[in-house]
Amino acid sequence: MAKFENPAAFFLLLLIPTLFFLRYLKLFSGITFPLTLGDWNGNKFSWRSPLLSFLIFLVHVLEVASYICVVIAVANPVSRHQDKVYSSRGSDVIFVVDISPSMAARDIAGMSRLEAAQHAMHAIAGNDNGNSFGLVEMAREAALIVPPTMDRNMFFSRADGMLVGEMGDGTAIGTGLSTAVYHLDGSDAPKKAIVLITDGENNAGELNPHTVARLAQTKGIMLFVLGLGTKGAVPLEYADPKTGRVYSGYLMSEYDTQELSLIAAAGGGVAFDVETVAALTDVVSSISKNVSVAQSYRIKNYDIEHYRYFLFLAACCYVVAWVIRRLILKEVC
Repeated sequence: MAKFENPAAFFLLLLIPTLFFLRYLKLFSGITFPLTLGDWNGNKFSWRSPLLSFLIFLVHVLEVASYICVVIAVANPVSRHQDKVYSSRGSDVIFVVDISPSMAARDIAGMSRLEAAQHAMHAIAGNDNGNSFGLVEMAREAALIVPPTMDRNMFFSRADGMLVGEMGDGTAIGTGLSTAVYHLDGSDAPKKAIVLITDGENNAGELNPHTVARLAQTKGIMLFVLGLGTKGAVPLEYADPKTGRVYSGYLMSEYDTQELSLIAAAGGGVAFDVETVAALTDVVSSISKNVSVAQSYRIKNYDIEHYRYFLFLAACCYVVAWVIRRLILKEVC
């Protein structure tokens, strides 16, 4: 919400029409002194240059604009903002996202599987509900990229920057899940959850995903598994982030949700099969409800002043007008 701390300052704008009215009555005009250098019987001097006439008009406009900006600055424009300050912990949620090359396949309403995963992350973590979100990238290897945090800007900056193939080929689901479990184990959040987003079966790493899923359940960590993809020939295109080589063609997808359902069942969790945007929307709604907790918070109000911007704009207008007067129109005063 925007407002002015000193709105009475706008009465100063009345000086503009007053000045022009006084000049019209010739009661407030500049003082001039005639200087005769010699008799001249020829035509009188006349200034007919359209360009110079325009520059004089522009100078007046800039000077008026400069004055208006100063008045606005004196009125002190501010914008009021509100923040929620939580006094209790929310949930800790870590996304384990598959970034193997097959996630570049485009079979979710024109989006690639990775883009669909990013869309789901934005929908789940987008609300300012006091929950903390983290990110684990998973392919042949797995690594914690963002520890659970309430800083949405930092989280989404890294989530949106994920690249297919940057952690090699393969899908180490067990390694990805174990990385998330390790970083949630010491959390004192009232709810802890892992959201696994993948399109394939475990084919890399040395950890059995079923074993890790059961470990997560014993530690009170909820497990949600999102299977993204369809079967058949799927268009695929991506650039290898390491070599820059572009891969384009079709992927013969053998997407099967049965293994993902077994992993979710082993951890007492829920598996979702996502093939359309509508299904993705339902999944997001379900997960958001399950990870939410009641929290206490207070509203913090704060104002941001903007007068500096108007003073800067006023100075710019005045300097441009001065340059035109002195350097182009060659006015002395």
